[in-house]
Amino acid sequence: MTPFLGLDGDGKGGTPNIYTLLHGTRKALGRLLSQADGQLPKECLPHIAKTTFLTANTGSPYFPSPLKQTEAISALKAVEAGIAAAIADLETAPRARKVEVDLERASAFLFSTYLATLGGMDKGHPNVRSFLKDTDLLQAQSNLYRRLSANLYETKNAGEYFHLHGSLEATKALNMIGLEGHRPDMTDYHECVKLIESHVKQFTADELEEKNWGIKQAGVTCLKWEEFKATEHGQILMQEPPWKIDVLESTTPPTAFPCTPSRAPKPQILSGIRVLELCRIIAGPAIGRGLAEYGAEVIKVTSPNLSDVPFFQVDGNLGKHTTDLNLKDPADRKVFEELLQSADVVLDGYRKGALDRLGYGPKGLIELTKSRGKGIIYVAENCFGHVGPWSSRPGWQQIADCVTGVAWEQGLAMGLDEPVVPPFPMSDYGTGCMGTIAALTGLYRRAKEGGSYVCTTSLCQYDIYLLGLGVYDTKMMAKLRAQHDDHFFALRHNDSVDEVGKRALKTMRRTHPELFEERHLQQCYSVPFKAEVRTVKPCVDVEGTWNGFVRSTRPNGYDGPTWEGWEVDEGMLKA
Repeated sequence: MTPFLGLDGDGKGGTPNIYTLLHGTRKALGRLLSQADGQLPKECLPHIAKTTFLTANTGSPYFPSPLKQTEAISALKAVEAGIAAAIADLETAPRARKVEVDLERASAFLFSTYLATLGGMDKGHPNVRSFLKDTDLLQAQSNLYRRLSANLYETKNAGEYFHLHGSLEATKALNMIGLEGHRPDMTDYHECVKLIESHVKQFTADELEEKNWGIKQAGVTCLKWEEFKATEHGQILMQEPPWKIDVLESTTPPTAFPCTPSRAPKPQILSGIRVLELCRIIAGPAIGRGLAEYGAEVIKVTSPNLSDVPFFQVDGNLGKHTTDLNLKDPADRKVFEELLQSADVVLDGYRKGALDRLGYGPKGLIELTKSRGKGIIYVAENCFGHVGPWSSRPGWQQIADCVTGVAWEQGLAMGLDEPVVPPFPMSDYGTGCMGTIAALTGLYRRAKEGGSYVCTTSLCQYDIYLLGLGVYDTKMMAKLRAQHDDHFFALRHNDSVDEVGKRALKTMRRTHPELFEERHLQQCYSVPFKAEVRTVKPCVDVEGTWNGFVRSTRPNGYDGPTWEGWEVDEGMLKA
């Protein structure tokens, strides 16, 4: 692999002769730094500016999509690495550090749950369930008919589309359109899609929005980019940076990074930092995963009464401990509040206000920790953002991709006059990276200035950043269509995320085998899962530090609620 600094064409950083991922990444980084102005410590900027991007790609983009996903995530990872380098400087004094971002691994990060294997089986393998803990409590994932309650369908008005979303409880969404919550006779993919769409088509998008609001379910009208920007919510969110960091209190003194010795090959910048993760599915856990990669001790706290997607835990729980606590139960609340006393970061992946109602929102945490003498970093991510009229709406990755215009861009570039949800939960992982950046920045500011900080980001904010980079032109899309399988471009609006992902993986393995090489993967036995686990290696390298996971993964609720007695898996230290 050859390192590049992003110079194309004339070799002097001028306009490239042809579009390359490297040139696009540098442009994305410039735009990102402009949008994040005021949200980053100035000390990280020299490190970001000198970042080297590594890639084996000298041709077309990896994804069969018009969206500049590789460029977007690689720029974000450069910012993440720059802040990591600035944190390392706090202990060793500022110095020039070699900072590298691998574009193949950054791209793989965006669909890492699809690349992960458990016992040699990926998420689509029919036998992988034998290794998984069944956290799909309401069969929203394991039952095909119920799973397709989360899908994009045409409405009563031709050319108008609504993303129905059964979330993790399909019955509400199915009942809303006049269908039974369970249909044991519906086992064929195409028949399920046909039946559900026929019922969605009985309503206009406005009628579905009203019904959806009434039952407080995720779901949204599919808008084009210009339509989203014209909404009140879009106009407000467009004025926000990709992530935001606000002072929560300014009375606690500066708190140095603990720099606890670890068994990693080199020092880890977050060694000794403690994180409580209150999140589900991908975006929120990706923040905790990112912090664990830099050495933080992360406890993922989940309720035993809430559903979760079983396979997503294989990738999402890397490096963490996991425990079940019911935060409505007095005994479990006491345990949580004891853990909180030494926590440095709390991650909130629930709908806006949900943790406030439990007493664990930002102000509640400040009150609970006021006597300990050090600040706390509160990081909240959601779907629609934390300002604007839609900020309290529930949502997931597909919802954000539909409401912002991402799905319409995908469909139009495929030659269709209809939206298609893009392959893979890329906005989930991108949002996770933005949350990691925000958390690192909050910790840096706590060390330099003292105080506590509240950090916010969202799926829609990632999509706004992504769409702001523009899409590939018709010439590039013609090239992508010629390279990739016709079967992928035969997808339609009502094909499920599973079908879209399956076809995308197949064509990408053929066209870009360098993305799937073994050198990008690491393998380690997981005692909790009782199987070998293979996952994508970290894509960032900061000279003088080691970022990587010191323990393998586990299902939700595996560990006791304690900071003591954590294991280290030697196999993970070989990455």
